[in-house]
Amino acid sequence: MKPLLPLLLPLLLLPDWTLASDCPKDCMCSSPNAIFCYQRRSPSVPRGLPASTTNLYLFQNGIETLAAEDFTGLDSLEMLDLSQNKLTELQDRVFEPLSELRNLDLSNNQIEHVSQASFSGLVLLERLYLYSNRIRSIHPAAFDGLKQLLELKLQGNQLTSLPTLRLPKLLLLDLSYNGIPPPGPSDFHTPNLESLKMAGLGLSDLDQELMGGLGNLHDLDLSQNQLRSVPAALREMRGLIRLGLAGNPVGQLRPEDLRNLEELQELDISNLNLQGFPEGFVRLLPRLQQLTAAENPFNCLCSLAWFPGWLRQANVQLGRTKETRCHFPPLNAGKVLEKLEHRDFGCPTTTTVTTSTAANSTPRPPLITTAPGTTPPPVAPPPPSDAPPAETDSDPPPAAPVSPSSSSADPDTETNFCPASICLNGGTCQLDRQGEVVCTCPRGTSGRYCQNQDEPPPPPPLPPEVSTATVAAAPDISSRHVTSTSILLDLHGYIRTRPYLRGIRLTYRNLSGPDRRPVHLSVPASYPEYTLRGLRPNSTYSVCASPLGEPAERDSSCTEARTASAQHTATEAQVKDHRLTSTLAPTLAVAILLVAVAAVVGAVCYMRRKRAKGHIDLGCDDPLPLELEGVKACLDNGALPQKQPESGLSPPPSAVHNSLEYEVPLMQTQCTANNNMAAVKPSYF
Repeated sequence: MKPLLPLLLPLLLLPDWTLASDCPKDCMCSSPNAIFCYQRRSPSVPRGLPASTTNLYLFQNGIETLAAEDFTGLDSLEMLDLSQNKLTELQDRVFEPLSELRNLDLSNNQIEHVSQASFSGLVLLERLYLYSNRIRSIHPAAFDGLKQLLELKLQGNQLTSLPTLRLPKLLLLDLSYNGIPPPGPSDFHTPNLESLKMAGLGLSDLDQELMGGLGNLHDLDLSQNQLRSVPAALREMRGLIRLGLAGNPVGQLRPEDLRNLEELQELDISNLNLQGFPEGFVRLLPRLQQLTAAENPFNCLCSLAWFPGWLRQANVQLGRTKETRCHFPPLNAGKVLEKLEHRDFGCPTTTTVTTSTAANSTPRPPLITTAPGTTPPPVAPPPPSDAPPAETDSDPPPAAPVSPSSSSADPDTETNFCPASICLNGGTCQLDRQGEVVCTCPRGTSGRYCQNQDEPPPPPPLPPEVSTATVAAAPDISSRHVTSTSILLDLHGYIRTRPYLRGIRLTYRNLSGPDRRPVHLSVPASYPEYTLRGLRPNSTYSVCASPLGEPAERDSSCTEARTASAQHTATEAQVKDHRLTSTLAPTLAVAILLVAVAAVVGAVCYMRRKRAKGHIDLGCDDPLPLELEGVKACLDNGALPQKQPESGLSPPPSAVHNSLEYEVPLMQTQCTANNNMAAVKPSYF
C-alpha cells in the first residue's frame, strides 16, 4: 500500500487545484462554492465564473452596468452581493438567468428607477435590499412576481409614492426616510408581516384600519416622525415586542398610551421631551427587558425615586445610560439618572396636620408619616389658597389622635387627609379652611410643594497635611481648578502612560444645557495642563481625551466636572483681591527697605567724598558696617529673578508677558471662546 500513496496524493489534491485555476483574477475562492471579489476596481462583472458558484460577492468593485450575459451559466447561484458599486439603472430581465437566486443585495448604489421587468425570473427570491440608492419611482407591478419574498428594504431613497405591495409571505418591510405619504390599508397586502419600519416619514398619526390588518406585527419603528401623542392604533397591537418612538414631539406619556402592550420587551422613548414616566409604568409593561430613554429632561424629584431601584430589581437594561440624565432640580442637574440613590431625590418623612382656626374648632386628624422608601401616587396640583399659611421654622406640635369611635359617631362629618408625600424636602402638609392642600416649607426651601432647594455650599478644600498615600490613584485625565466659566484639566497621567503620543484630541460637551454638541480641540502632547474657557456657569461638562489622529473611541479617557454658579464670581474676585493684597504687602515692605538702605548708602558715600576733600583719612579701605551685612551700594539694573513656570516648560516667545504665570495657547482658531491667549499659534498637525 505504501508505494500507491505517491500516486493517490495528486488525485486527493485535484479539487483544490481545479478551484484555484477557475478563480477569477483579483478574487478569492477560499471555499468551493463562494467567490469574494472585494475592491476589484472594474466597471463590469468578472467573466468565466465557475458554474458551481452559489455565493458571489462583488461589493465595492466599481461596477457601472449589468447585462444578462454576465450571469449566463450561473444556474446554481443563490447569493449575489452587488452593494456599494456605481449602478445607475437595472436593465429589464437582467437577472433572469439566476432562477435559483434567493438573496440579492443592491444597496448603496445610484439606482434611480425600478421597472416592471427589473426582477423578472427571480421566482425564488427571498431577500431584496435596495436601500441607500436614489430611487424616485417603482413600477406598480415591479414586485408582483416575487411571491416568495421575505424581506424588502427600501429605506434611504427618494420615493414619493409606494406601489401596492402584494407579498403574502413578506416578514420585514423597511420604508424609513422616504417622502411617501402616510400608507393606508390598501397599500399593504402583507398578512404575515412581522417587522415594519416607518421612521422619518413625517407621520402625524397611524391609520387604525391599516394597523388592524397587521395582526402578526411584532416590531414597529415610528421614530423621527411628527407624532404629538402615541397613536391610538397601538392599543390594539397586543403582540408588539419592540416599539420605537424616539424623536417625536410627544411631551408626556399617559397610562392609556401603553395599555394592552403587556408583551412589549424593548421600548425606545428617547428625545420625547419627557419629564417622568406615566403612572403604573411598571405594571403596564411587566415583560420589559430593554428601555432607552435618553435625551429627556427628567425631573429627578421624589416621584421618580423608584426608577433606579426598579432597573436593578427587574433586571431591565437601560440603553444609552450616560445620555439619560436629570434636568431638574438644580442639585441633580446633569447627573446620570441610573446612578442616583433614593436619598438624592429628596424624599424625607412628611408630616401631615390640619389647620385649626378660631372659627373652626374641628380637632386635627392624626399625623400621617410616609416612609422614605415608598413612592406616592401622583396628585393633581392644588389651586392657590386665598389665605396662605405663614411660614414657620419649626414643625407644629402633634395633635391628639382621633379615636375611631368618635369619628364614626357623626356620619355627616368627613375627615380630610393630606396626600402622602406631596410636600418635598421635609415640608409640612396642611389643610386650610376650604380643605385645600398647602405646604409649609422649612428654611432653605421654597415653591408650592417645597420642591426648590437652595444649593448647598461647596465642600471645604482638602487640608495640605493629608498624606497622598490615602488618596486613590489619580485617573489619566482629571480637573483641578474649576470656576464658573473655566475648567483646568490635568493631563499628566494621560501623557505619562502613553510615551508615543503624537498629540491629544480633547472633546467636551455640556451635559446640562440644550446644546450638547461636542467641541473638539487639538493639544500637543508636551502640554500636561490645559484650561477650557468660555463655559457656562452651573453646568456639568463631560471631557474626553484621545490620541490625535485616531478614532475618538480608541484609547480614550473621560472625566466630568461641574462649573460653579455665577453668584460665586464676586467671591472668587474677593479671594483673588485678597491673594493680590497678600502678595503686594511683602513686596511693598521690601521696596521701602531698599529705599531706606539706598538713602543710608548715599549718605555714607557723601560723607566719604566730603572727608576726602578735607584730607581726612577715615580708613576708607575698611568695609562699612552696612557692607558687612551684605548690602551693596548699587543694584545691578535693579532687577529681581523671574519666576519659572510650574510645569517646567519654557514658554513660547508669544506667551511672554508681565505676569509671573502663563497658559499655553490653543492649537486652532475656530473656537475663539476657548482661546487661552490673545496670540494663537497654528495647529502643529
